[in-house]
Amino acid sequence: MKIVSSSDWRDAIAFDVPVLVADVVPGEPTRCVACGTAGELFERTELWAVKHRHPKHHGGFVRFYCETHKPAAAPPPPAPVVVKRARTAAPRAERRPSSPKAVAVTDRPMRTMCPDCFVEVSAGGDCGMCGAQVV
Repeated sequence: MKIVSSSDWRDAIAFDVPVLVADVVPGEPTRCVACGTAGELFERTELWAVKHRHPKHHGGFVRFYCETHKPAAAPPPPAPVVVKRARTAAPRAERRPSSPKAVAVTDRPMRTMCPDCFVEVSAGGDCGMCGAQVV
């Protein structure tokens, strides 16, 4: 079974960039996360949605903030640096074909098999499957 996250309105928000809540998801007035449950209700045109990164969930999580608690936009990540390896003028060493590995030979005697069941018989010569006596 493969578990995948579903797609919803939170996927359209960039990480650490404040966006007006009314532009992202319509709805009823709600509270700022920093003001808490005792804080006043704000219209969605007065609240900012910020998507934060989460260490265990790649989709992150979204919080609503009022104007006074709105976090500053995060600076853009630095551009990745591409490091190129310098080519050396030295010739490459020749590859020698590998020699085949030696297979270990065992000195075990061939064990007696039942001609009808094709299973190994006991030391007494009795087949455990069909009961035949093998000589």
